[in-house]
Amino acid sequence: MKHRNLLAFDLGASNGRAMLARFDGARMTLTELHRFDNTMLESGGTHHWDADYLTRQLKLGFSACQAETKGQIDCFGIDTWGVDFGLLDEAGKLIENPRCYRDATDEEMLASWQIASKAEIFQRTGIAAMNFNTIYQLVRRVRAGDPALKAAKTLLLMPDLLGYLLTGEQKSEYTNVTTTNLYSASAQNWDFELIEKLGIPAGIFTQIDRAGTLRGALLPQVAAELGVSRVPFAAVGTHDTASAVAAIPGEGSFAFCSSGTWSLFGIETEEPLLGDAIFQANFSNEGTVQGGFRPLKNIMGQWIMQECRREWVRQGNCYTWKEIDTLTAAAKPFAAIIDPDDAPFFSAGDMCGKIARYCERTGQTPPKTPGEIARCVYESLALKYRWALEWLEKMKGARIDTLNITGGGIGNTLLCQMTADALDRRVVAGPAEGSAMGNALLQAMALGEIRDIMEARDVVRRSVEPVVYEPKHTQAWEDAYGRLLRYMEMK
Repeated sequence: MKHRNLLAFDLGASNGRAMLARFDGARMTLTELHRFDNTMLESGGTHHWDADYLTRQLKLGFSACQAETKGQIDCFGIDTWGVDFGLLDEAGKLIENPRCYRDATDEEMLASWQIASKAEIFQRTGIAAMNFNTIYQLVRRVRAGDPALKAAKTLLLMPDLLGYLLTGEQKSEYTNVTTTNLYSASAQNWDFELIEKLGIPAGIFTQIDRAGTLRGALLPQVAAELGVSRVPFAAVGTHDTASAVAAIPGEGSFAFCSSGTWSLFGIETEEPLLGDAIFQANFSNEGTVQGGFRPLKNIMGQWIMQECRREWVRQGNCYTWKEIDTLTAAAKPFAAIIDPDDAPFFSAGDMCGKIARYCERTGQTPPKTPGEIARCVYESLALKYRWALEWLEKMKGARIDTLNITGGGIGNTLLCQMTADALDRRVVAGPAEGSAMGNALLQAMALGEIRDIMEARDVVRRSVEPVVYEPKHTQAWEDAYGRLLRYMEMK
């Protein structure tokens, strides 16, 4: 095969990047071309994503790739976070900036369950009850008589929306569709019966396509504006976690953790797991790029520490992440434990105060210094990973030998080692840019250069040298885990 230059756009809820993947048929290398912040806009008490700004950043990524490759761009793909969407009118214009999932409340979720019960929705879609899911965002608009929803002709999830603004193609890719809580695992399509039952207009949903297929090319006017050819556009694992998991070099019995603002902790299966234990533990069955499922738990992840750091910066203490890690390592172990998924930690603001109040409520002395707070958060995350691993082993009916961590969180070597210690399992960390690599692998699949997921993971193993953390499990971790379980029961 000829050398392929693949442009992977990987957007998270806090920042985005354009990555050039060079693929020679055996190995893939990644080069960061452009990085940008993704900041929510606030208007009238509602938070939005700035679609024009994000589109401009993607165009800057194209320009950087054009310069780097001397115009030889073979394909591009876009992945983002899940659940959020934009609405287009009859003329194909974006009616308003997409709303941000962090404005969610429980009200719409509880109202929905009066029409279709929590258990029924799970059995239909396999997705855990989380108030920010697309289903509840739409119910909120239905109940409010939202003018934008009434005027909408088309709904596109964030990666599909950004792709549409560059290519004019209106499709919805499977992995991100599964995050909406509106995909029927049995019918393998939008759950139109559930959609109509909840009063959501059924006509706004588009055809679903699969990762690893081509979906048009840059619009002629966009290509002309950027001075590039009409680069082919591939449907990748448009949910960033799906792309990240595609790039995990796992073998044997392994679980995965895509570590970033959220920690997505799970396994891969061919069929969704819909038993009562899964429902009670609030696990989700999101889609894999190969068309199967990822039974997983959404755990709060790095969000808590990101918010604490923002708070310290506002107070004039501009600690770098490296400085925070040093302070963490020096703090006393297991002084305080929190459940990272306790409801108050979901929203922004006063995160250090929320940690203190949780500790007071559970009879603990609150951490005070940045090092003590960070130690509390990281140890608690590692312990919550153990909780998720134990649930996954129950669901699978077999021991899981290894945890593969991917994403930006692997840069926190202290947390990776804590995770190995808490789980008493080997932790394999890498690749760091898992979503971008998975994105590029699916582009190569769409171009016919990679046959399937097994071959894709062989490419990862040839391309990336992961870091391995051996467990150093102690009784102190067992005692701390017992404390976490007690605090979780105190809700």
